Amino acid sequence: MTEITELDPGLHEALYRVSNGACGLLAFIAIHSTRLGPAAGGLRMRGYADEAAAVTDALRLSEGMTYKNAAADLPLGGGKAVIVGHPAIHKSPELLRAFGDAVQRLDGRYWTAEDMGMTPRDMAEIALTTRFVAGLPNGTYASGDPSPVTARGVLNAIRIGLRHRTGNDDLTGRRVTVQGLGHVGWNLCSLLRDLGAHLAISDIDDTRKAKAAALFDAEAILGEMITRVPADVHAPCAIGGTLTGGAIFHMSTVVVAGAANNQLPSDEEARQLHERGILYVPDFIANGGGIINVAAEICQIEARGPWVERKLEALSTTLDAVLTAASDQKCSPHFVAMEVVLEKLGQVQNAVSERCGPCTS
Repeated sequence: MTEITELDPGLHEALYRVSNGACGLLAFIAIHSTRLGPAAGGLRMRGYADEAAAVTDALRLSEGMTYKNAAADLPLGGGKAVIVGHPAIHKSPELLRAFGDAVQRLDGRYWTAEDMGMTPRDMAEIALTTRFVAGLPNGTYASGDPSPVTARGVLNAIRIGLRHRTGNDDLTGRRVTVQGLGHVGWNLCSLLRDLGAHLAISDIDDTRKAKAAALFDAEAILGEMITRVPADVHAPCAIGGTLTGGAIFHMSTVVVAGAANNQLPSDEEARQLHERGILYVPDFIANGGGIINVAAEICQIEARGPWVERKLEALSTTLDAVLTAASDQKCSPHFVAMEVVLEKLGQVQNAVSERCGPCTS
């Protein structure tokens, strides 16, 4: 039997501990806000050091999803789920179905989807026990793997950032460092290489890094040394919190724009980047393509492709406005972006967690 225990959510709306001893499931579901609609955010599976580390990750990621969904003008709130365990070792159909059962019992307050350690096939397994799942590989409104759309959004963010900082968004001959070669990082490398960029890459998996280096004619860099490589753009695409004060001190780049969530450990790092003259593209805008793709499935959009394209274009417009305002105000774009999403959240008076509804805008 899958057990759900409510924990103290702190400043969030809700936090649940989910467990099932029969299949080894231990998970946490964090709901940060349903002010704009039902909470939506991916399911991550990692070998966390302990329960406290898993809870911290779920809370931070769910808050980021609130901002990401608001920035993209989606009728969704912010939520996130994490499963404790190594995907290659502990993942099983029984575990996934048990997690789906927990999501179903939240009765639509949280929609789950693919994130680190998960695949569309896993979402299909979860869908056997809940209807509140997106990123499915097939079906009437299935959106599949969101990674390619996320990568496209990050590419747009990189080009907009370069245009603001250098006056030119052409990537031909530009040096880009990509930290993390998961689904999004890999797709981003492919897009960048096709546009003539020179790549330097890093990943915790040496085999994957070597394969990417050969495929994309990229320079393979050892671990965190990637932030010390002189570049036009640095793209964090792994776990969050990599833009530490120490990393920023050694950075020699013009623009930071990547797919990772929660790239900044705190607001202080945003100030440090700004003081060093490095243009930081807020992560919850740069990486919004994936949730836009997922939202089309949640909202049951008939013409998903055109709708996603309009939303991506609108997100680029939002980013352009944020970077312009940050330049005018002589501050980090991080703070301007936060003002934008908090204003959007403040404009909605009533939570609408019971439904998303077809989106036509």
